[in-house]
Amino acid sequence: MNNFKEKADLIWRVADLLRGDYKQSDYGKVILPMTVIRRLDCVLEPTKQKVLDHLPKVQTLNEVIIEKTLNKVAGFNFHNRSPFNFDKLIADPNNIALNLRAYINGFSASAREILEYFNFDVQIDRMDDPSTDLLFRVVKSFQEIDLSDMESMEMGYVFEDLIRRFSEQSNETAGEHFTPREVIRLMVNILFIEDRDILTQDGIVRTLYDPACGTGGMLSVGEQYVKELNPDADLKVFGQEINSESYAICKSDMLIKGQNPSNIKFGNTFTVDGLKEEEFDYMLSNPPFGVDWKKAEKIIKSEANSKGFDGRFGAGLPRINDGALLFLQHMISKMKKEGSRIGIVFNGSPLFTGAAESGESNIRRWIIENDWLEAIIALPDQLFYNTGISTYIWIVTNKKSKGRKGYIQLINATGTKDEELLKEGKLDFNRFWQKMDRSLGNKRKKIAENGNEKGIGFITDLYGNFEENDFVKILPNEYFGYWRVTVEQPLKDEKGKVVKSKGKPKPDTALRDYENIPFLKKDANGKFIPQTIEEYFETEVKPHLPEAWIDESKTKTGYEINFTKYFYEFKPLRSLSEIKADILELEERTFGRAHKVLEI
Repeated sequence: MNNFKEKADLIWRVADLLRGDYKQSDYGKVILPMTVIRRLDCVLEPTKQKVLDHLPKVQTLNEVIIEKTLNKVAGFNFHNRSPFNFDKLIADPNNIALNLRAYINGFSASAREILEYFNFDVQIDRMDDPSTDLLFRVVKSFQEIDLSDMESMEMGYVFEDLIRRFSEQSNETAGEHFTPREVIRLMVNILFIEDRDILTQDGIVRTLYDPACGTGGMLSVGEQYVKELNPDADLKVFGQEINSESYAICKSDMLIKGQNPSNIKFGNTFTVDGLKEEEFDYMLSNPPFGVDWKKAEKIIKSEANSKGFDGRFGAGLPRINDGALLFLQHMISKMKKEGSRIGIVFNGSPLFTGAAESGESNIRRWIIENDWLEAIIALPDQLFYNTGISTYIWIVTNKKSKGRKGYIQLINATGTKDEELLKEGKLDFNRFWQKMDRSLGNKRKKIAENGNEKGIGFITDLYGNFEENDFVKILPNEYFGYWRVTVEQPLKDEKGKVVKSKGKPKPDTALRDYENIPFLKKDANGKFIPQTIEEYFETEVKPHLPEAWIDESKTKTGYEINFTKYFYEFKPLRSLSEIKADILELEERTFGRAHKVLEI
């Protein structure tokens, strides 16, 4: 897998040719489509002459028949029937623009449609300047980069590494990030582990969908996992992507691998659902963190108001500056009645943002009360290329196994506890992450991908074993619910007498307070049991505020998942003697160094 970095570096160096003629933020307009074209060229090279030899035999036939026939000869769902390849393009420097256009037009319709999303013809015009010879030099540089030995996953890494670099050049938001393959692999492991028996059946056909598919990383890893598990299985992949360049890259990857590229749709998932009537067995996504949905606000609100739960957003709308939970609702709307499984990456916001009966809280309530939230896994920080924030995998399903029904599994895979054990000499390595040999943007950590003692295997086992331990909490759905109550105290006049209105004490707004009362409490044996607002109020509030009461008309229901609190461990403060000893030792070391300096 190290091969991808070497190739990405070679391609990135081509961007140096554009210096002076292009702004750095525009380098991707040339480099990305050229990488796709060169990749297609390398893939087709072994059968290119066969296609050219067969062309005269079919060129008088219907275009649809020509396409199908030449695709078969090429061995892919696409072909190129022009006489050119990259070797022949650079052999005629004086006609490079004309020949390059002829070469691109020689691709079959499915490949041409992909390339059109790059709007590359504009860049050909821009580079075709005889005084700089820029177009020829760029084509020649790509001709010298061999992409024929790259696996699909490696090419995915190349594209994502290039896009990351271009994103940094143009100062795009931290939310526009790409998912490391080991994170996807973990998600795929957990998504499919409950269905391994089904996926190993002869001739099994299943579907996988990503509503924010980017360059197709989630889909590629999902497909690879199923093929490794059962070479005869058929996992059909679907996706939608709003960024034209990422969309084109994803479709080209699907084309090369023999998937149906028409299953990948272009556009905003919220405003134009390209797969509106479809439902899927599995869904995976890593939607942008903290990205607003203002551009789609009118359409989203209209659907929510007019369709309610018959549409996608009936449970509620999150705040305008973070559309993450909209993606999850969209995915839930595509669950099959017979059962689907969803894996989605979020930052911390969807866990607890929003007060009782806010949009976010109501969405959490809808998911949890329907018993769809199966597990949440807290990942290490610094895993992603463009952001170092902490992230969480949510597993959502409408077909929980019998033992999981009514419960939510929380897994603390941050590795913080292991770091403490390492410092204490009680552990030899961190079981959840390891440092990168070299940082990639903000990515300084990675999750190990082999074995069951650490990394993906270890975390997958924590999930699959479904047992509580230092890293796992298994809590009933009701544990995450609470009542938000308004506690009032009587208004008193200057003489300290209670002021009444219609025979009832008038509340003093200055003394108004609020309480979050959990649905559950622990009994004497540590078992969770239901509690009422009244009994909580009598034991926890009344002893301190004997004149207080609850305004029941203002009571609201909320749901939140305060992940950090559930795994909090109290650490006793160090003794004064320990602190004093450390200070004295530090003073002694400092004095010794100063003395040596003076001697010099």
